[in-house]
Amino acid sequence: MALTRLNIAPTGMRLHEWIALERGYFAEHGIEPVIRWDVVRGIQSSWKDKAYKERPQDEPFLGKSAPVDVINHCAWGSVCNAGAGLGKFVPDAYGVARWAIYVRPESRVERPEDLADVPIAVGMRAGSHFNVPYRLEPYLPLEHIKTINIGGFGARLQALLDGEVEAASLLDPQISMADQLGLHRVIFNTFKTLWVVPAEANTATLDAYFRVLQRADADLDRDPASCLPLWRYSIPPEFAKRPWDFARFDVGERFFYQRLPRQEFDQLLTEAERWGLADQMQSKELDELVLQPAI
Repeated sequence: MALTRLNIAPTGMRLHEWIALERGYFAEHGIEPVIRWDVVRGIQSSWKDKAYKERPQDEPFLGKSAPVDVINHCAWGSVCNAGAGLGKFVPDAYGVARWAIYVRPESRVERPEDLADVPIAVGMRAGSHFNVPYRLEPYLPLEHIKTINIGGFGARLQALLDGEVEAASLLDPQISMADQLGLHRVIFNTFKTLWVVPAEANTATLDAYFRVLQRADADLDRDPASCLPLWRYSIPPEFAKRPWDFARFDVGERFFYQRLPRQEFDQLLTEAERWGLADQMQSKELDELVLQPAI
């Protein structure tokens, strides 16, 4: 069977691509996966001096680097990126990922309310950013919720450890890493992610890719312990030499091959607008933002 080449940039929050690579699931579903490690490592690193549309995850959609066929972001970011011309989001599948804010053990910050006017390290207009107003609004007025753009999760975790920031917004696997490093968790919750693709993406190929993720997700249900060592693929190089106990890591983001309800799209857009994070969108019409099946 001829394989279809697919350039994939896993964001590192889940184990699914690594499970599929190790167990041959891609080939069994007709896909030749090409992991875009340049994008992956760029997303993990610092991009605090880069503006929107200059981030590592933006460049493939602007012709500034080799194309990426599939990547995923937080649901807000995926919708806003599509509206800003950075690909189309796929409405037919979503992930549920973990999010938390951590501080150092000696920090005066103990509760969400203590984060008033405290700059929180985020990756600008990405999941670590959108989640901050989303989850802190019940505790603080928006004008007292502050963020500072540090960039990728490796950079945010390192900035927290180095004392460059008081608090950091973290995702998986850095949540498990922070736990093992003895950092203090201030607030925790989950959020949805969506996949972003070029406008000309082939829906049949995407279906095969999502079925690969679905199969890997079943492995996480059936035998999570055998999957946890694969977190080694998601550890940034600067943290790779630490003695991580992957058996104590969480399984990370989960996958659902289900369509995002229309009302959730409307809610995502309303929230992003309220937070001032939808200002780069040229279009806010659902039909113009989602991947349309080829006629």
